[in-house]
Amino acid sequence: MFSQIKTSTRNREIVTELTRKFNLGAENIIARIAIAYSLQSGEKFSPLDIQDSGGKEYSRNVLFGIYYPIYKAMVCTYYHISDNDRDLYRYFKIHLDHGLQLIYNDVKNNPNLTGYDYLFDKIEAGLNQIK
Repeated sequence: MFSQIKTSTRNREIVTELTRKFNLGAENIIARIAIAYSLQSGEKFSPLDIQDSGGKEYSRNVLFGIYYPIYKAMVCTYYHISDNDRDLYRYFKIHLDHGLQLIYNDVKNNPNLTGYDYLFDKIEAGLNQIK
């Protein structure tokens, strides 16, 4: 169980930049999207792949709100681990940092892209994968 989670130092500015660019609300919204996007990417990590923790800090409640059980279930299912696994925190942090990098790489060269357009494109791509 964890109470706080921090992004990497590199992602501190990226969280702020993406939040401002997408205008979807508080910074925790882009963080939630980043975790889900990273999981959807299909890339699996070792708990040892964790980056530094010098960036933006979130409490578990702020980051996940009432959706913590859903995010926990997604990570546990993805890695085939129990919900009390000692590495659960590490997986959350790794996917938070990875997802932020993925989103940033998607949008850095597209200054006119809006948050909703980006989300709709990703949702459509995901739906097309399950057809």
